[in-house]
Amino acid sequence: MKITKNITNWLETHASSPTYGGWVLAGVAICYLGAAINTMAGWLYVISGVCLALLGVSIFLAPRSLKNLVVKRSPILPVRVGDEISVEIEIHNPTAKPVTLLQIADILPFILGKPVKQPIHIIEAKDSYHWQYYYPTQRRGIYRWEMAELATGAPWGLFWCRRQRECKARAIVYPTVLPLTNCPLVDEIGQDDSQRNDPRGKPLQLATSGLVRSLRPYRIGDPTRLIHWRTSARYGELRVRELEIITGGQEVIIALDSAANWKEEQFEQAVTAAASLYFYAQKQQLQVELWTAATGLVKGDITVLETLAATNPGEETHTPPENYSLIWLTQNPLTLSALPLGSRWVLWENVNSSAEPVIINRDYPGIILQSEQELQLQLQKPLSSF
Repeated sequence: MKITKNITNWLETHASSPTYGGWVLAGVAICYLGAAINTMAGWLYVISGVCLALLGVSIFLAPRSLKNLVVKRSPILPVRVGDEISVEIEIHNPTAKPVTLLQIADILPFILGKPVKQPIHIIEAKDSYHWQYYYPTQRRGIYRWEMAELATGAPWGLFWCRRQRECKARAIVYPTVLPLTNCPLVDEIGQDDSQRNDPRGKPLQLATSGLVRSLRPYRIGDPTRLIHWRTSARYGELRVRELEIITGGQEVIIALDSAANWKEEQFEQAVTAAASLYFYAQKQQLQVELWTAATGLVKGDITVLETLAATNPGEETHTPPENYSLIWLTQNPLTLSALPLGSRWVLWENVNSSAEPVIINRDYPGIILQSEQELQLQLQKPLSSF
């Protein structure tokens, strides 16, 4: 059975293969030919000859109808997990004759799913057929595929042939970004350093470096760290600094321990957490960057989303940046004791591990996450230490 299938596939992609109707017509032609030989009846020779002629013409017409067709693909816009990618393909017929009874199949990578097929009744001469379809996404990633496949049984459905056309595709599925209303991991980072560095023992205000351009009334959504309290008390209403360059007291690095070996579900949660923390810190007008083992430090919305879409556990090991406060996302508690001063951590607990809890310095508070609980709520809970 497997050998027969391989032979059929080879014939369809290199020449043309008889369909069920083709085999039936070939059998009828042979029967009429045998009867004509036995009876010497001329009309039986004619019927047999017509059947064989139809088969012979179909062998060449089927692949010939696909020969000059041109397939082009439009760029695929990025989407988030759970959304549908929009795929657009155009089949152009440059010949002076219409092409009928076609089928096009977009050969998706196996991780996305099976090929998507579309029948086409006719493409007129010098005309094009525009095909757009939507495909659901279930997990983040950068997906690439190169081939679309044209098939036809024209003109009578007696032979079937397939030909592939190169039309490269690249679909980016961004990770989910959770809408965090608060996040102690980001809100409290760097406060320990600020208190140590202030000789009066008072924590320094974050995001106050840069030249003050003006003071303006407070608007909903402004960070409280930019409120100028002395001026607010004088005017009886909140006043906010407008800076030429709004920066945090220090840079915040969201560091994903992608060099380690993770459980698949936990790593997907870690990627979602990294994206959510990055955009929350950006919303708080902090200087924030992302670090992964494969790319090092990156920043910028599109770059960060593409990096997180492409990252996988077990990447090549690079040393995390030193002298920066990190928000370290890991499933290995042994890495928590080596974090830079003022860092925070998010640890995915390994419920199957029999190892005893690792005791670390309380200078590094963080969050222990449970895979079965809702991630958004856990990222907003208070920090803890071992």
